[in-house]
Amino acid sequence: MEVDEDNRSDFEKEEEEEDDSVSDLLRDRFRLSAISIAESEAKRSGMEISPPIVACIADLAFKYIGQLAKDLELFAHHAGRKSVTMTDVIVSAHRNEHLAASLRSYSDELKAKEPQSERRRKKVPRKEDKGIDGMVNIPDL
Repeated sequence: MEVDEDNRSDFEKEEEEEDDSVSDLLRDRFRLSAISIAESEAKRSGMEISPPIVACIADLAFKYIGQLAKDLELFAHHAGRKSVTMTDVIVSAHRNEHLAASLRSYSDELKAKEPQSERRRKKVPRKEDKGIDGMVNIPDL
């Protein structure tokens, strides 16, 4: 079933335009942050980076993050979950061993900071607590 451009409702068109504007805003903010990080790292290292190179790196990073988000969504869906977990993020970095190790280390640090929750064991009835088959235990009132 193909959707003809003329047959789409005004609501659908407005919704698509709104999605595009949000995506553009996110891309621009991401780009500005990436440029700021690159410039501060270059300054810290005593290097110079040309503006076209910084812009190119920012655009590539944004495209990479978009693909990463799709991969993470697929990993969670494959596992039967609706949300992405830290394990999904670590698995997505399997091609970059240094990144995967850093993510594992960070995950371990987060787990160490979490308060330890007490695991409650299910009560397994003991043999002597079981009544005779077919007999109902009625407590005294």
